[in-house]
Amino acid sequence: MRLSTLVAALPDELAATAWLGQESSRDPLIRGIAYDSRQVSPGDLFVALAGAVSDGHAYIRRAMDLGAAAILIESVPESGLDPAWPTVVVPDSRRALAPIAVRFFGQPAKELRLIGITGTNGKTSTGYLVEAILQQAGILPGLIGTVEIRYANERIPAVNTTPESLDLQRTLRSMCTRNIEAAVMEVSSHGLELGRVRGCQFEVAAFTNLTQDHLDFHPDMAAYLGSKARLFREHLAEDGHAVINVDDPASPTLLEAARRVGARTLRCSRDPSSKAEIKLLDSEIRLSGTRARIEIEGKPLDLDLPLLGDFNLENLLVACGIGHALAIAPAHIAAGIAACPQVPGRMEVVSSADPANPIAIVDYAHTPDAIEKLLQAVRPLCDGRLITVFGCGGDRDRSKRPRMAEAVARGSDLAIATSDNPRTEDPGQILHDVERGLGSLEARRPEDLGENGPGYAILEDRRSAIQRAIEIAEPQDTVVIAGKGHEDYQILGREKVPFDDRDEARKALEQRSQS
Repeated sequence: MRLSTLVAALPDELAATAWLGQESSRDPLIRGIAYDSRQVSPGDLFVALAGAVSDGHAYIRRAMDLGAAAILIESVPESGLDPAWPTVVVPDSRRALAPIAVRFFGQPAKELRLIGITGTNGKTSTGYLVEAILQQAGILPGLIGTVEIRYANERIPAVNTTPESLDLQRTLRSMCTRNIEAAVMEVSSHGLELGRVRGCQFEVAAFTNLTQDHLDFHPDMAAYLGSKARLFREHLAEDGHAVINVDDPASPTLLEAARRVGARTLRCSRDPSSKAEIKLLDSEIRLSGTRARIEIEGKPLDLDLPLLGDFNLENLLVACGIGHALAIAPAHIAAGIAACPQVPGRMEVVSSADPANPIAIVDYAHTPDAIEKLLQAVRPLCDGRLITVFGCGGDRDRSKRPRMAEAVARGSDLAIATSDNPRTEDPGQILHDVERGLGSLEARRPEDLGENGPGYAILEDRRSAIQRAIEIAEPQDTVVIAGKGHEDYQILGREKVPFDDRDEARKALEQRSQS
């Protein structure tokens, strides 16, 4: 495809402000697109993105040396450029990448039924439920989310909840070539705000909830909500459906956004007396799973949900609402819910055959609301004490750290605050921020934790924290390990080192059995 054809796809607000290198009338054939200079191949268009960690403009020369046919940039480097090199200058290269990628890959989103799920918490579990429903209905699904991208026989670890626009369009095109019929996508506020889903119109857009998160990126909660609303305001098809958890205070904003584009709204509520189209009538939650009776537009439906946790009832309602919006029969919805696999790192039980060992539960909860709901869900299932291991990420919203700790202190008998992904922050400073919220529990040394009633300890090394929690637990106790969930790494500085809470819990249980 010619460079001029790709540039013509840019809307007015992203149109090229300059096109250098035209002196030679060069309009090169573009064979591929790359925004990572290390992945450039001869004939590619290199798009220089200004990121939080590095700036692609610093790697223009490398891209040229590797054979880039043209470059797309926001500004000309001080060192200048070869005037004969085809160079397109745009006001925002990241946002410009999306329409260019859509044009290059031939608008693959138009060939798929798109389901988008947004919200602070619950996106991944809801996505897994919808994927299972689609499979039971005989619809070949693809899944794009926080844990991984998967379709047909492909399984690709996720880098971002919503991939960069180029990667997203490449994935959607690949799904089309593999005869995938519907793509279930977790749509993050970052993905919406940075234009990653430009070119995607969703048949169904769904909302789970809104709680404090990502205030290192969004200036305030109103801006965070505004980004979520973009899914309904800008990316929902006019004849589409909006499935919205109306128990959340943010729901009126999203309902209004959906109605303005002419979409049909399906409201979900846990209140059996509400006027919502999908509502919960009754439920029973056990360690073996959840039984629920819901109502879909006046018709009852009994469901067996393998996932644990009271909060999963909200995800269940939204998933069933999506299935209904897609005109899937209730029997297939019920079969899909029953067949849903364990969602990695979401209320995932880690246990051993040794009856003298406690149960450990690993969960991705990393916001105040998520960790509070997690502990509320675990408490009724816990016969003994509830011991929580948790931490807060570095280089992220500092204001949520004491709030997360307060939620842990309210919901736990014992707590160990430890490192999560400290990134480039001092782990000790992060834990200092966290400790401000643990005041309702008595401070102890790690070796004294577990004695004389409720308390907390600080143990910076996460492996040691998990080991200590399982070591002090009685057989009837439950150990909750929160924050990282499915992640199989820990970010120390700028390096990812192998680390998996689930593996560490299993090892600690094995060591306990052998001691």
